[in-house]
Amino acid sequence: MPIVNMFDAKSNLSRLVEAVETGAEHEIIIARNGRPVARLVPYALSESGQRIGVARGVFRVPESIDAINDQIEQLFLGTKP
Repeated sequence: MPIVNMFDAKSNLSRLVEAVETGAEHEIIIARNGRPVARLVPYALSESGQRIGVARGVFRVPESIDAINDQIEQLFLGTKP
């Protein structure tokens, strides 16, 4: 985790962003007058946007998938069919 002073950060912003973006650096601390004031870290993308439908077409679901839902519910509730 390198510490970079404000002047160097302004002069080399593209290089610093590239280092964080490519994973060469996990984070970069930006300091003013030797005191840390900011962190440059990769932007976290939301992973939930791509999960729905990720296995579409991979599995075959039988037409009778819901045929025994009542029995399954009774098993979960602990009642007899």
